[in-house]
This record gives sequence, C-alpha cells and structure tokens, in this order.
Amino acid sequence: MRILITNDDGINAPGLKVLEEIAATIAGPDGQVWVVAPAFEQSGVGHCISYTHPTMIAKMGERRFAAEGSPADCVLAGIHDVMQDNPPDLVLSGVNRGNNSAENTLYSGTIGGAMEAALQGLPAIALSQYYGPGNTDLANTFEASADHGAAVVQSLLDHGDWSRSAGYMTFYNVNFPPCASKDVQGTRVVAQGCREGVRFSTVPHQAPSGRRFLWVRGGAQNVATAPDTDAAANLAGYISVTPMRADLTAHDQLNALKVALE
Repeated sequence: MRILITNDDGINAPGLKVLEEIAATIAGPDGQVWVVAPAFEQSGVGHCISYTHPTMIAKMGERRFAAEGSPADCVLAGIHDVMQDNPPDLVLSGVNRGNNSAENTLYSGTIGGAMEAALQGLPAIALSQYYGPGNTDLANTFEASADHGAAVVQSLLDHGDWSRSAGYMTFYNVNFPPCASKDVQGTRVVAQGCREGVRFSTVPHQAPSGRRFLWVRGGAQNVATAPDTDAAANLAGYISVTPMRADLTAHDQLNALKVALE
C-alpha cells in the first residue's frame, strides 16, 4: 500500500512522526509512506487552498517533501505532483496536537487535508490527540494515538464505507482521548458534537511599536458535548470515530423550507 501523509502542525511536528509510524505499520514491509507536509504550522486554516498564489515545494529527503501551503495544498501537491505517476491508496492527516472534536472540526487544517483527499476520490482519515490532565505530563503526550492508531486505521480500512459511486465520498475523523494508553476505554462511533457556550474569541495586544494586534483565543476544551458525540466520548476515555462528508446541507430543514418557500 502507498500512503500519503500530511498534517497542519508542520513537517517537524512530533505528531507527524507518530503518524509516520502508524502509516508504516499499515503500509507493511512492501508498502511506501510519502510525506508532504506544511513547511510551517498551518493550524486553524480549515480547508483553505492557495488559489491565488503558487505553492513552493522542496524535497527534504527520500519520499519527504515540505510545501509552503495549507494541508489541503499539500494533499493536492502529493496527488498531482509528487505522486502523480502512481497516486496513493490512502491519505492520513495528523496526528494533530490537540483535539479536532466538536466545533474544532470546522476550523481544523487536519480535517481540511483529509477532506481534500476525499474530494479527490481517495480514502482519507484525520487523526488527532486530545490534550488534558491525563496526558500532558506523560513522557509521550501522543501515547494513546501512538499505541492505538494503527489498529483504528486498519479497522476503518476493513469496515469503513469507501465507495465512490455517487456524491461526496466519506472520510473519517478520529480523536484519541486525553489519557495514558492503558486508560483508553475502547472505541466509539459517534456524531460530531457541540460544546455549549464554547466559542473562539479575540484578545487585544499592543506591540512595542504601538500598533494594536489581536490574538485569537480558543474556548475551554474540557467541556463535554451531548451523549454519543465526539468530545463526550473522548473525555470519558474513548477513541471517537466520526464519519464525515463535505456536504454542508441541513437535510433536516429541506422539506419544511420547501413548503414555506415553494
């Protein structure tokens, strides 16, 4: 198997090294793992693509490339340039430093990389490591994802819906709980949740030059979502798996709106 991996934390991020090990296990001794990752951190860029300016790409080593662009740019570069003669069988994005559960999903460059792969018709999985008191003091804060990641990916390859027959292809969002590997309770297939009252905001800052800047600040991450949703499962010690599609339609609203407007 030929696997393309990317992330949004940058090519030198520790989570990418964890993902390389996961991918190597899945690819097997006869497979290949290709890395095309952002040259610099791209957290929070979502599904952004560099549509109005070129993306510089540099070879860093054997099957290893850095691109000055977003994770989605990296996936496009991997498919249509680096691996154009023999495209990947699977795209993995992550392992992100921090969760991409609930509202974080909508901002995540990690998710954006997986989404772009799915739009290109390729199987794709995003992987993220939740942070909290249970793992921030561990020698390896990625312990849960490092130990359980390959098994989750293999299970999705064996049992996930990878059909390309019609519409938007499914991709998968995996979040590992904020705990030690031994404390992982299992895996739960759940919906995307919403942390009530949690919002991004801005904090003003005045530079020494006198200019005024704004930092973006995230909300509390220890707020559980509704039962049977991602962050609730993660905070209870479970790996969450959420099937996703690039379809923003509110399907439950269609019929009522048709009656009202048509």
